[in-house]
Amino acid sequence: MDEEYDVIVLGTGLTECILSGIMSVNGKKVLHMDRNPYYGGESSSITPLEELYKRFSLPDSPPESMGRGRDWNVDLIPKFLMANGQLVKMLLYTEVTRYLDFKVVEGSFVYKGGKIYKVPSTETEALASNLMGMFEKRRFRKFLVFVANFDENDPKTFEGVDPKTTTMRDVYKKFDLGQDVIDFTGHALALYRTDELSAIYGGTYMLNKPVDEIVMEGGHVIGVKSEGEVARCKQLICDPSYITDRVRKAGQVIRVICVLSHPIKNTNDANSCQIIIPQNQVNRNSDIYVCMISYAHNVAAQGKYIAIVSTTVETSEPEAEIEPALELLEPIDQKFVAISDLYEPTDDGTDSQVFASRSYDATTHFETTCNDIKDIYKRMTGSDFDFENMKRKQNDVFGEDEQ
Repeated sequence: MDEEYDVIVLGTGLTECILSGIMSVNGKKVLHMDRNPYYGGESSSITPLEELYKRFSLPDSPPESMGRGRDWNVDLIPKFLMANGQLVKMLLYTEVTRYLDFKVVEGSFVYKGGKIYKVPSTETEALASNLMGMFEKRRFRKFLVFVANFDENDPKTFEGVDPKTTTMRDVYKKFDLGQDVIDFTGHALALYRTDELSAIYGGTYMLNKPVDEIVMEGGHVIGVKSEGEVARCKQLICDPSYITDRVRKAGQVIRVICVLSHPIKNTNDANSCQIIIPQNQVNRNSDIYVCMISYAHNVAAQGKYIAIVSTTVETSEPEAEIEPALELLEPIDQKFVAISDLYEPTDDGTDSQVFASRSYDATTHFETTCNDIKDIYKRMTGSDFDFENMKRKQNDVFGEDEQ
């Protein structure tokens, strides 16, 4: 380990792994370490089921009705990939998609007046939806057609909307859309909210490696000390748990993993879905999210479902805050409750060259995580994040030349 690296990465959460891989693809010499004997950090996947019971300090073992423990693989912080989102593009550009299979989520639903409804994403679904009255459906259809045809490079598609100055509320007003439609459009359609790539490209991975000290000199990071050895570096990336003196608490998130023996009601027996409970529907400042997957994805025993409820904590009784979501899931076989602090770096890292990631938020998608990745990348390199211009090795692990 007594070597010099361009970048040392501490922690194997998604943010750290993506950045580690990008730096390796860009030709940097990378050392990637984790104090844990497993990948993933706070976003790891737990198997068998017995380990999940131990992690949450439950006194009993899983009952026989849960099936074989090895049939379970439970994400602590599950999130969906948006089909045209930033993470899919990142994975495509870094060629990790060669080792992945994607599965489409069967439905996206929104909470309104104590019930859940499928989110309309096409003109046909909009006209058939029970979310809106007849006249509002027609207005919403016009809105969807406008959005589908909108091209910021073609003023003919603007219809009086200036993409640089017109607010979204003005656009809603233009189409005479009511508050309920605004809620599910903004929060459930637009999802607005108030991997070992590095090793493939020559990075070095070390699990179960204690970090004794981050070595600084003149206010700059120069290395990491572990078990008496010092690995030197020019830059350091890490999750907040490795540098508690350089991060601050920015809030809390509650996540409740729920094991079910049935699909969620009113989802057409979907094997996977997400449900968004807009903040206005439950008098909150932030949305409540439900992410559900099942045995169909090889993460649970036959006939079992895993639903994870999450939201930003706003009161001194977090479990009461997510009650509207839990009511949608009843009956629940077993709950695993976690309340986590959210951390953010206290500085941008440009002086110390220590770059801390942010904690994972309550959302059901990776877009905010990708924003953090791009932000760290820009601070480290001084340039915007552009995968298409990244330098790849002429020969990848399959020995193929770049075209």
